[in-house]
Amino acid sequence: MAKAKSNTEEYLRMYSQMVRIRTFEDNANQLYLSAKMPGLTHMYSGEEAVAVGICEALTDQDRITSTHRGHGHCVAKGAGFKEMFCELLGKAEGYCRGKGGSMHIADQSHGNLGANAIVGGSMGIATGSALRAKLQGSEDVTVCFFGDGATAQGLWYEVMNMAALWKLPVIYACENNGYSEYTRTDEIAAGSITARAEAFGIEAHQVDGQDVLAVNDLTRKLVARARKGEGPFFMELMTYRYHGHHVGDINREYYRSRAEEKDWKENRDPIIRFRAHLVSEGLATEEDLDALNAEIEKDAAEAVAYALDAAYPDASEVDQHVYAA
Repeated sequence: MAKAKSNTEEYLRMYSQMVRIRTFEDNANQLYLSAKMPGLTHMYSGEEAVAVGICEALTDQDRITSTHRGHGHCVAKGAGFKEMFCELLGKAEGYCRGKGGSMHIADQSHGNLGANAIVGGSMGIATGSALRAKLQGSEDVTVCFFGDGATAQGLWYEVMNMAALWKLPVIYACENNGYSEYTRTDEIAAGSITARAEAFGIEAHQVDGQDVLAVNDLTRKLVARARKGEGPFFMELMTYRYHGHHVGDINREYYRSRAEEKDWKENRDPIIRFRAHLVSEGLATEEDLDALNAEIEKDAAEAVAYALDAAYPDASEVDQHVYAA
């Protein structure tokens, strides 16, 4: 864990945001298991330090693009529980009027350009956002989240080439959780992932994605440099997803062991690690953090109840927000 600072409020916010993500995902999983939520969702549990460490280094003016496993990014960038649960349940008060669902949540008010169900599908969007910033002379930075499996997409190499040539203010954040759907990353990705970015002359870093302070410290440095025209940058964040590829992927011992999952949950959990850090540094007591957890769980329960009772969009909206070339 990185060295403690004196900013207790900032640290407690990071802890709170990680707990909010975990709590949101626990509730989303229950909505699916109880057949109250349509479609599938992809749990972000276990990767909270990545989203929070990065997004806490950004402003609302900075942009992000997300993935099919995007709830964590959305919460970390400032989204509210009620609007998110409404979106998952197809309700009119959702961020996308209930039409985006789990894999297409966007929150423009906080700079979230949207999740994308296509693997690597947002890479062009993020790079385009960075090009817009440079052309307009604005100082905002765009972070492109994607998984290790998306490094096999040709689009990534095309946009990295453009970003490097034009020195765009974009950070490519690869969440390497060890698996591409049901296959180990080392079985689908030859060589070093960071070396792929370095081949384009892009400065690349690998960081412990379970250490929120390490992620945040690196991101703050890269964001500051990107604002000064020193981008683009690449980050490989070593992390782990606790659940299967999606909520229906329950019996997964054929591709990874329960012992491996147990080890990550007990010894490398980002929330447990940061909680212990806060207590050991005297920044919070166990009682303080228990109370904070309870408050977040209450907020989530109220948001779920609200979303379940909320109205669906009127049938007259069926042809709105739909576009054809």
